[in-house]
Amino acid sequence: MDLASHRFMSYFEPLQAAHLCQIAVLESFAEETLVFEEGDPADFLYLVLAGEVEFSKRIENNKYQAIAVAGPDDFFGELGVLDGEPRSARAVAFAGSTLAKICREELIATLELAKGRSVLQMFNFIIKNLRDTTDQYVSQFVHKQKMVLVGEMVSTIIHDFKSPFTGIKLSSEMLKEMHPDQETQEWCELIQLQVQRMLGMAEEVLEFSRGNSVLNKKPVNLIQTLQQFEKLNKVYFYVAKVDLMMEVTEVIVEADENKILRVLQNLVGNAVEAFGGRGGRVEIIVTQSEEWAEISIYDNGPGIPQAIKEKLFEPFVTYGKRTGTGLGTAIAKSIIDAHKGEITYDSEKNKGTTFYIRLPKNLAVG
Repeated sequence: MDLASHRFMSYFEPLQAAHLCQIAVLESFAEETLVFEEGDPADFLYLVLAGEVEFSKRIENNKYQAIAVAGPDDFFGELGVLDGEPRSARAVAFAGSTLAKICREELIATLELAKGRSVLQMFNFIIKNLRDTTDQYVSQFVHKQKMVLVGEMVSTIIHDFKSPFTGIKLSSEMLKEMHPDQETQEWCELIQLQVQRMLGMAEEVLEFSRGNSVLNKKPVNLIQTLQQFEKLNKVYFYVAKVDLMMEVTEVIVEADENKILRVLQNLVGNAVEAFGGRGGRVEIIVTQSEEWAEISIYDNGPGIPQAIKEKLFEPFVTYGKRTGTGLGTAIAKSIIDAHKGEITYDSEKNKGTTFYIRLPKNLAVG
């Protein structure tokens, strides 16, 4: 946007606004750039003309907690400019952002000559901004506390379940020895796989609550991964009356296979729940381009409700479910992000949903 049309300029008389435009310094950022650090002197007011600026507070272990984001037509840094105190937060401009900065001394001199109406309008904006920032900070704090509780709960579950899971595993191994026929062997192997899978799922929720996704990457053939997924869910799909169709190109990716299985399970599991016991169809197609393995997961369910579309990949977002934590799609996205991949979706009411996943290929192998 043009500097003269920025809302901040509307607070002043034409001559004053023209003077501020003249003394303002424009800065554009081709990559993510630190604008100022928490505790720095408040020497400029900043007007956002393009892109976005994120504000964060320093927390434990030199990490930062995001508290707010400013976009075009917003301005920031006004509190330090007005009271002379150091910056209370860190500001980082995203790639593609353009800012106009106005020197503190020049701005104060202009404000001293401004009419009361101009000052009142600016302070109304500042108060609104403070309210919005407070709301975002409280929301972030509540989210963090929820994740801490999830982590504590899952740690307890993992600890308590290890003993019965060990018993189940040993019992299935004894059954394998007592009954060497192929059918019993296959069912016992499935039991052991499912027990291991349950522990793995709990561990992944624990990792997510701690904000890290540890990957055990190796060359993975997606044909074999999908075959394993089908084997693990054969009974589940039968009971839920779900037809699974797969069309898979042989693609090798550098990935953590267990976590990719977790992504498939979360997305397909959501589709099965959306069928509501009426049955349905799920199609998984794997293709490839020069650099990417591409997985599409389609279901002919009712589609994703409009109420949660914009926040689908955020934690604790759920709609119309009697069970579930609202973590499934958030964990799926965190896993794909950890693989440096991409996940998007299309959904239409009563026509179904398709998730699109892109994973970097292992070019050295393929």
